[in-house]
Amino acid sequence: MLIEEIILFGAISGGVYALLALGFTLIYGISGITNLAHGSFYMLGAYMFHILGFRLLGSDTPVSTSFVVLILAALIVGIIGSVAYRLAIHPVLGDEVAVMVVTVCLALIFQQLVLLIVGLTFRDPTPSVKWPPGSFLTTSTNILGVNLENSKILAFAVSLGLFGCLLVFISKTKIGKAMKAVSQDREIAMLMGINTKRLYMLTMALSASLAAIAGILITTSTTYSALAPMWRYPLALSFSIVILGGLGSIKGSLIGGFIIGYAEQTVANTVPQGGAIVGVVPLIVMVLVLLLKPKGLFGKRIEMEE
Repeated sequence: MLIEEIILFGAISGGVYALLALGFTLIYGISGITNLAHGSFYMLGAYMFHILGFRLLGSDTPVSTSFVVLILAALIVGIIGSVAYRLAIHPVLGDEVAVMVVTVCLALIFQQLVLLIVGLTFRDPTPSVKWPPGSFLTTSTNILGVNLENSKILAFAVSLGLFGCLLVFISKTKIGKAMKAVSQDREIAMLMGINTKRLYMLTMALSASLAAIAGILITTSTTYSALAPMWRYPLALSFSIVILGGLGSIKGSLIGGFIIGYAEQTVANTVPQGGAIVGVVPLIVMVLVLLLKPKGLFGKRIEMEE
């Protein structure tokens, strides 16, 4: 039973983690932006889903409407991400240190705004974000002898589905091909007529939306509540996965997400008091990768200029 639990729960965690890291990888690979506000979009997604789906529509919201709310919440967070890029990140683009400082400041601003608005508007500042009670998503399915909540199965399916859709989008659409061109050589892409400013805004919106969906999927399939400071762990998680998989590597994000997911589940289920230390597993993996294989599984080693 232990092995089956690790296999199933590791796969579910890995799928959602890969989706979270994908947004981070996407904006870094295309624009070179190290977005330290990435975790805050995860947090905003969870809160937005709760506010739109339960505070405004009520706890008896149908599942079909909840899916619409999920999409709407992701779109709103995507718009917030693109506006944040245009107003705060674009003016300092090209200065890596300034970009990191600005994005950290954005994350803290989003955190305080959520505390201010939600804390004053709603009695419960740390809502438990869940699917509508009584729906099929709150029931369980027995797989390999393990009772698995349908919400977790949904999280896994949606994560892999979105991952596949993004791969098709990048390889088949005009905008996706433009993203690949800019990631390979920005100057040549600009000479070919690609508007990099608009492309970066679109990429930031897509990255923020993916983080928001990951936040919704994780909070609706676990016992986690929405907390304003919850952006910190997803940020560390994203860093660990992209460093493990390789900076800018989409394939690396997928494989790295599953490695971290399985590592966490193995520690939680086999190490005494593993649940208390599982949060440091991604950081340990990140340090080991930096020491043993700095370029990650599929990335390129970053060389310092003399």
